[in-house]
Amino acid sequence: MVPGVHWKKGMKIYQITMIGLLGTALLLPVNATAFSPQAPQPDNTAVNKRDQKPGAKTADQQKMNAVDRELTAKIRRAVMADKTLSMNGHNVKIVSADGKVTLKGPVDTEAEVKSIMDKAIEIAGSAAKVTNEMSVMPTAKSGK
Repeated sequence: MVPGVHWKKGMKIYQITMIGLLGTALLLPVNATAFSPQAPQPDNTAVNKRDQKPGAKTADQQKMNAVDRELTAKIRRAVMADKTLSMNGHNVKIVSADGKVTLKGPVDTEAEVKSIMDKAIEIAGSAAKVTNEMSVMPTAKSGK
C-alpha cells in the first residue's frame, strides 16, 4: 500500500489525498540554486587554464609516500589550527612531492599568504622547499 492513496474495492479509480501529495513532494530532490537566482555562478576558468600549464602542481600530484603525506598533514593541521585565517586560507591547497611543498589557491589577504608560508617553511625545514602559488583574491567585504 502507498501512504495517502486510498483504493476503493472493485474500482479502477483511486483517490490521492493531500497528505499523499505532500509526502511525495517531500521525497523529490530540490535544487537550492533554483530558488536563489541572485547567487553568482563561480567562474574558475582562469584557474582551470592556469592548472593546465606544463609543470603546474595539482592535487593529483601529491605523493603518497609516508614522508610526503606526513608533511602535508602537518602543514594542514597548522593551517587549520590558525583561527585567524579566512575560509579561503583554511582551504589553500597543499601539495607535497619529494619533500617539496607547493601552496596554491586563493586567500583573502597578503597577511594570510605570509602566515601560511611561515607555517609551511617551519614544518618543511627551509624556504627553498616551499613554493608559493597562492593568490590574494578581492573580497566583497573590502570592496576591492
